[in-house]
Amino acid sequence: MGTVVDTSVLIAVERGQLDPARLDGEDDDEEVVLSAITASELLHGVHRLKNAVARTRAERVAETTFATFRVIAFDIDIARVHARLEAELAMRGVSIGTADLMIAATAVWLDYRIATRDLRSFPKIRGLHVVRW
Repeated sequence: MGTVVDTSVLIAVERGQLDPARLDGEDDDEEVVLSAITASELLHGVHRLKNAVARTRAERVAETTFATFRVIAFDIDIARVHARLEAELAMRGVSIGTADLMIAATAVWLDYRIATRDLRSFPKIRGLHVVRW
C-alpha cells in the first residue's frame, strides 16, 4: 500500500518538526505521492509570504518536493470518488473541508493510506486508512 502525503506533513517537515526521511516511505516498494490539491495548498502558502527571500526559498522547497514525488492530478476518476464520499458524509450529517475531501478521494481512488498530522477531518471518512506522521 502506498501513501498520499497531506499538506500538514510537508509543513511539519519544513518547520523541522518531522524528519524528512520519513517521506521516503516505510518500505522501498511503497510509493509516496502528493495530490494536486496538496501541491496547491503548499503553493498557496508560498504566495502568502510577504518577504521575497522567504517566498523564493519556500517556492524552491515546494518545487523540489514536486520533482521528488509523483503528483496525482484530480481527474474524473477521482472526482467520482470525491462525489461518492461527499454524499456519504452528507447523509451522515458530517462535513469536512473541500480540499481535505479531495485529498482523501485521491487516496481512496489509489487504495493508498493518507499520512497526516491533522486528525480532525480524515478519520471521518469510512474506509480511509489514516496514519499520523
